[in-house]
Amino acid sequence: MQIGVLGGGQLGRMLALAGYPLGLRCRFFDPLAEAPAGQLAELVVGDYADEGALARFADGLSLLTYEFENVPVSAVAWLAQRLPVYPPPVALEVAQDRVAEKTFFQGLGIPTPLFYPVLTCSDLQDGLERTGWPALLKTRRLGYDGKGQKLLRSPADLEAAWAALGGQPLILEAFMPFERELSILAVRSLGGQVAFYPLVENHHAGGILRKSRAPAMPARLQHEAERIATRVLEKLDYVGVLAIELFEVEGTLWANEMAPRVHNSGHWTIEGAETSQFENHLRAVLGLPLGSTAPRGQAAMLNLIGLRPDFARVLEIPGAHLHWYGKEVRPGRKVGHVTLRADTPQELEARLVRLEALLAEVTG
Repeated sequence: MQIGVLGGGQLGRMLALAGYPLGLRCRFFDPLAEAPAGQLAELVVGDYADEGALARFADGLSLLTYEFENVPVSAVAWLAQRLPVYPPPVALEVAQDRVAEKTFFQGLGIPTPLFYPVLTCSDLQDGLERTGWPALLKTRRLGYDGKGQKLLRSPADLEAAWAALGGQPLILEAFMPFERELSILAVRSLGGQVAFYPLVENHHAGGILRKSRAPAMPARLQHEAERIATRVLEKLDYVGVLAIELFEVEGTLWANEMAPRVHNSGHWTIEGAETSQFENHLRAVLGLPLGSTAPRGQAAMLNLIGLRPDFARVLEIPGAHLHWYGKEVRPGRKVGHVTLRADTPQELEARLVRLEALLAEVTG
């Protein structure tokens, strides 16, 4: 069986690796000939607006999924007339517009930071009267890894932020004084079976995820996150893996964003869970029984961003698993990750200290 994947990045690469033991083959579609998934599977290179290229891509496929939520909905809708698409295109529509996304959350009774749509400078001034300072000004579409957003600490920041982002639909969000950034990964199959991975604690710098640890406690927050995810899954009639990024504020959870795909904060599941997020995504879209999401002890994931460490030194660390994406190293670019596993939190912390010291040597 051959599955089509829109997007040929590292997430697609890991989907292909998870598919091989199940007897599955992936075919990828990406505008870039050097997309890393093409090192492992067939890659169709083309523009998402090119229906001829999309038709060549779709020929002979059993179904379609995606590893990148900024795929044009028009291309997905065109393909959906020809073969099954999971997760449903409506999930892409919601996730691609931050105003639509937060409105969707609030309609399900899920709390979000205060937000205000911005098209003009006047809208921005009105919004700041509601959100107060500090606040985040973001593009409504296409922002990721810290791109397309500016933190407004005082009126002195307005001119530069508007110069950088103005002229397109924006959203102003109140800055949340959160204690932790968390994420919940949920998976729902064609038959309606649902499973949840342990809550993950995430650490960002410069808008980019640097480190994830799982499982995150306490159990009460796990239950709250599962309730939030369940509402989203049911409303969208969702199929596949869904990630929801959350803020913990005074012991409660607030929704920030969702990603209708496998997610960076779930990379630890490859070695740290009974069934990886990638395998369970494939099981879900094929209607196969979902695998156990139980953790295998304690796990952490560190992104390799703009650096190539000494592989031998990384692999000397007990419980370390290296994933290299086959991408050219450039500043700010995710080129791989390392998963660490341990039986106890204390063992995991010791291994993290060792790995982080090694990576600090590379960055100087």
